[in-house]
Amino acid sequence: MNIWLGVVVGVLLGQIATLATSVYLHRGLTHRALTVHPAAALFLRTFLWVSTGIRAREWVAVHRKHHAASDTVGDPHSPIVLGFWRVQLANAALYRRVARDGETVQKYARDIPTDRLDRWFFDHAFLGLGIGITIACVAFGWQTGLVVSAVHAVTYLMISGAINAVGHTQGSRPHENKATNGRVLALLTLGEGLHNNHHNTPTSARFSERIGEFDIGWWTVRLLVAVRLVKIRQFSRDTVNA
Repeated sequence: MNIWLGVVVGVLLGQIATLATSVYLHRGLTHRALTVHPAAALFLRTFLWVSTGIRAREWVAVHRKHHAASDTVGDPHSPIVLGFWRVQLANAALYRRVARDGETVQKYARDIPTDRLDRWFFDHAFLGLGIGITIACVAFGWQTGLVVSAVHAVTYLMISGAINAVGHTQGSRPHENKATNGRVLALLTLGEGLHNNHHNTPTSARFSERIGEFDIGWWTVRLLVAVRLVKIRQFSRDTVNA
């Protein structure tokens, strides 16, 4: 067993899953700031299924509800309402509870209907995660593969939790909303840590506004535009990008 290889690969996969979530689920499906080529969308859906088990329409619905009720009692994961550590450590459970309440998905994700691939594959989270763990074990040996899977899961969950917990409690607030910008958090979350900017203009594909604000998700969008896998539908930034 190569523990360090497992740690490095696991962290890398966690970052890639965060990037896929940011570009496809967040900027694309949720806010419609960009459209993704069908072939690329299928690849991203599949990757997120085997790496996170996320149901796309549930993620979209919960995040849209977060924007609709940001930092009020209706917010699914506000650290101001629920407490910092509950959001940081139990963010996934908070998402799941709201997504399965029978109302949120119906109200906030009507534009994302269930298709055959959802019914056959993508709605079955444990099947996807099982396939992902099996791939890791085959690629690296079962022991290292389990380390890869565990480190990946912790990395992704902690990053996701920090976006909501740190991103609403610590950092600067250049715009009049309760979310915050954190430059270190933005680096770790590939741009998602520029949360105050995002809440100010949620339908923009670009989160960075000023020199020194690093939005790797936006750089990725620009690369995908260059190879014609993404089209930007909403870009409202007229300030200088870092």
